[in-house]
Amino acid sequence: MTTTVRPDSDMAIPAPPTDHQTPAGASRINGHDDRQTQNISMKAIVQDKYGSSRVLELRDTDKPEVGEDDVLVRVNAAGVHIGDWHVMTGQPYLMRIMGFGFRAPKARVRGMDVAGTVEAVGKNVTGFQAGDDVFGICDGAFAEYACARADKLALKPANLTFEQAAAVPTSACTALQALRGPGEIQPGQTVLINGASGGIGMFAVQIAKTFGAEVTGVCSTSKAEMIRSVGADHVVDYTQEDFTRSGHRYDLILDMVGNRSLSQLRRALTRRGTLVLVGGEGGDRLIGALSRSMQALVVSSFVSQRLRPVLGTANTQDLQFLKQLIEAGKVTPVIDRAYPLSETRDAMRHLEQGHARGKIVISVRGAGPVPEGMTVAVVASTNGSPTESTLTTVTH
Repeated sequence: MTTTVRPDSDMAIPAPPTDHQTPAGASRINGHDDRQTQNISMKAIVQDKYGSSRVLELRDTDKPEVGEDDVLVRVNAAGVHIGDWHVMTGQPYLMRIMGFGFRAPKARVRGMDVAGTVEAVGKNVTGFQAGDDVFGICDGAFAEYACARADKLALKPANLTFEQAAAVPTSACTALQALRGPGEIQPGQTVLINGASGGIGMFAVQIAKTFGAEVTGVCSTSKAEMIRSVGADHVVDYTQEDFTRSGHRYDLILDMVGNRSLSQLRRALTRRGTLVLVGGEGGDRLIGALSRSMQALVVSSFVSQRLRPVLGTANTQDLQFLKQLIEAGKVTPVIDRAYPLSETRDAMRHLEQGHARGKIVISVRGAGPVPEGMTVAVVASTNGSPTESTLTTVTH
């Protein structure tokens, strides 16, 4: 049986969880005895076994301890992406062998993309201090507090709310790394984004435009105008047209969907074009898209085109680069819906359905106002029900 994959989905495989138990010798945090931070409870989304969203429970659990190189974040908002779903379900099963936990998840609190305020820092951390507003990735973002490595965080863009900042880290960094890394994007190139309306795809369209590319986005009919609104020069409606048979050739294709064979995708490339397989969608429950990635590397050795897989992850350098683009107005996160922490199950179900217009976020401490000029696909009410179903630019 194969994993369900929808045309507008995308994925960045998360890294295995890290251990945030306080190392020996880390006796003081921000000048205070770290024993004061132990055994203090917080609200968090916890799971004790793999499964559907029903395994997620809102519980009181211990506040994380801070190691010498870590940052304790008071979480305001958390981003949701398909990697969270894969960790929740433990699929593909290869992930369990890779360090996520064989019979149950090693990290019990879900969520990776985070935005919040620094509560405390380990004694080796010099780049952040208590009170800084930050965004990045961590272990356990679906909680009131989370611990993160300092090299996985950056100062939050000044023009974003916490909810918008939480939508950025994994998806935007993966898009950037795919385009700038194996994609080797150049000004004037023709670039096709397959899965343009997904979390990674929405950022990929905008980032490719900042590099001077001519961008085509592939999405469904209902999302075509949204993709144009974020900068795509052309839109292909996959319900009406097969881009692999249209006769158009592209210098660079980013495939986030995994619903096309390598031979089909190569047919849409120029003679020396590049295909980047982003994330891990497609494949079976055992190894997921690993076999497709290995096949791409083998085929690439015998053809003039370049076929490369990429698994992105956030880091401080790329987050800082994205911060500059966002503050310059060149990249804008698009929010589909914001759910309260207590409705994380509903957020995960909405993600799994594959119909999101942009990013889904969890508002841990209550959403702030959406800034003027921000693009919103669907604004959710406090119970997660959409009150607006069309793309809009917010004005006050």
